[in-house]
Amino acid sequence: MDSQPLAGRTIAVPETREIEVFAAMLERRGAKVVRCPMVAILDAPDPAPVLEWSRRFAQGSCDDLILLTGEGLRRILGCIERHEPALRGGFLRALERVGVIATLRAHDLKGRRVGVQLYGTEPNRPLVDFLEGAGASVLVVAPYVYADAADDEAVLSLLKRMQAGEVDAIAFTSTPQVERLFTAAPAETVTAALAETLVAAVGPVVADALQKHGVDARLMPEESFFLKPLTSVLEDALGARA
Repeated sequence: MDSQPLAGRTIAVPETREIEVFAAMLERRGAKVVRCPMVAILDAPDPAPVLEWSRRFAQGSCDDLILLTGEGLRRILGCIERHEPALRGGFLRALERVGVIATLRAHDLKGRRVGVQLYGTEPNRPLVDFLEGAGASVLVVAPYVYADAADDEAVLSLLKRMQAGEVDAIAFTSTPQVERLFTAAPAETVTAALAETLVAAVGPVVADALQKHGVDARLMPEESFFLKPLTSVLEDALGARA
């Protein structure tokens, strides 16, 4: 008997940024991985707002900084290096001065100037409204955008495989992946396909996105919402079914 816990299992991975890292984790455990990156991540089409935000940040316009993704910081630095490399030193020095907020409600934010790097182009009104309601002034930047990665034909092919019972699980790692899937085909088609496979979410935000479409995420890590814990819960669930 094959000792690999995911041997004989087929898992669909709609991840983009870390697709090979995630796929390798699953393949080392014996899984067959169906790679179908749902979204591509592109630089913001107009670098001017990113550069203007970076200049203001470098000049000390923010007391605190909230980074919602590591991808965002990489895109900001990349924009600076391509379009205004002389700004890099000042930007990095300013980055050293600010604190990343882990839990905001415990802090007095009145009068604070807070920079916020957005998740894609999602305006994150709850966060901004909270900060402004707490008396802070907010400076936002959107350094990257999402675009379709897999073409519709590839997504439809994946849906057909799921509906035919050829895919044991699909593991979502971001909300744009969910939305992309539901724009590629009628909602009833997507829902029917997902009903035939084990749906996993990397964390509660992704699980909520699925729930909005009437889909329950049957698997999710309990505490740490990263690829390794997601791999572990897939291993536990699919291994137990073997």
